[in-house]
Amino acid sequence: MLYLSLLFASTYFLAGFLERIHIPGILAALLVAMAVHYTPLGAVILSPEFNAPFAFLAELGVLFLLFYIGLQIKFQEMFKFSGDIVRLTVLNTVVPFLLGTAVMLALGYGWLIAFIIGLTCMPTAEAVIVPILDEFKLIHTRVGQFIIGAGVLDDVIEVFLVSFVSVWIGQMSAQDGPGILRLAGGSAAFILLARFLFSKGLDLLSAWMPKRPQNLMLLSILVMFGLGGLSEYIGLGMVVGAIVAGVIMRPQLDKMKKIGVEVSHTIQSGSYGFLGLVFFFWVGLNADLKGIIEDPALAIVLFLAAFFGKLIGAFLMVPMGRLTVREGWVVGIGINARLTTEIIVVQLLYNAKLIDVHLFTALLSAASISTITVPLLFSLLMRRWGDQLKLHPILPPTDSAAK
Repeated sequence: MLYLSLLFASTYFLAGFLERIHIPGILAALLVAMAVHYTPLGAVILSPEFNAPFAFLAELGVLFLLFYIGLQIKFQEMFKFSGDIVRLTVLNTVVPFLLGTAVMLALGYGWLIAFIIGLTCMPTAEAVIVPILDEFKLIHTRVGQFIIGAGVLDDVIEVFLVSFVSVWIGQMSAQDGPGILRLAGGSAAFILLARFLFSKGLDLLSAWMPKRPQNLMLLSILVMFGLGGLSEYIGLGMVVGAIVAGVIMRPQLDKMKKIGVEVSHTIQSGSYGFLGLVFFFWVGLNADLKGIIEDPALAIVLFLAAFFGKLIGAFLMVPMGRLTVREGWVVGIGINARLTTEIIVVQLLYNAKLIDVHLFTALLSAASISTITVPLLFSLLMRRWGDQLKLHPILPPTDSAAK
């Protein structure tokens, strides 16, 4: 606990400085952890003795952060431009995949490795970016809904593709990951359960206990852990379950008015004041900067392939009239956050001896570059354009221009 107190103390003072220059204080946790990584304190926290409980707290941080974000999502607003979210998701997965695959082929790797590495360019770590959106009060804007919607849909697509590849190359045992049939069946069951809870299931559960803040908080925890755990178990990933849990829990909080507001504030405080910071500590501590120094060229090329792939994918929405140039920059940078699922895929490839340590280090370094640059770039764009973006109305899918 003393080690954690040092991290929180450093974060507290750095956050105060960042807030004075209008940069979200939550980024202080990321910067502090990246600096601590190469100190004796970082070695202690990343040791086997402490790493497991620390990683568990980080996962809880993701769960609470995304559940709270789900509470802020207005489903009706996102549905208004769901077609645009689908277009953006297709573009921000296909373009970086093609660029990543082409880079690997140009470097002399085979088609199988190039294909799989191309997949690692697709994911979006919305858990890293969405808290920054919330700090600037942009969750309910067009760019906020685009980033969240495309990020979640991107997770679902990427999980299915990676699962398919894992089965295809025959390198994962049954307990290492879900098969295609299990994933499809589990996803169907998850959708049915979520729909039941949203329609009448939560009304029945809510009526079981007296309407008090602690009871509503308990119900929220039940739904969050239940859907988050089920989504993780069947292979969809905790991100999807946590956000869906927040979305379907929101009407219950709205019905209880003052009690619902109190519970929402409690979840927000716990997420941004404790568990969310632990998650940012974990991301920063796992950012590998050493590989950038050892082989900067390969790491930078791999980073640029994914970075410009997603940026181009977002900007292709501009001539369609679905995003302005300014929104294209913000969305393109926002969906570039990484260092989640692609790290798992890279580790699997390395364990299966399909890539060597040189490529393994370069891929981790490329993800680390993203961890450093994307939140900072995104915060700077938010600081410069945030007020203007708040004024942008949500356009219906039939509108031909984004104004």
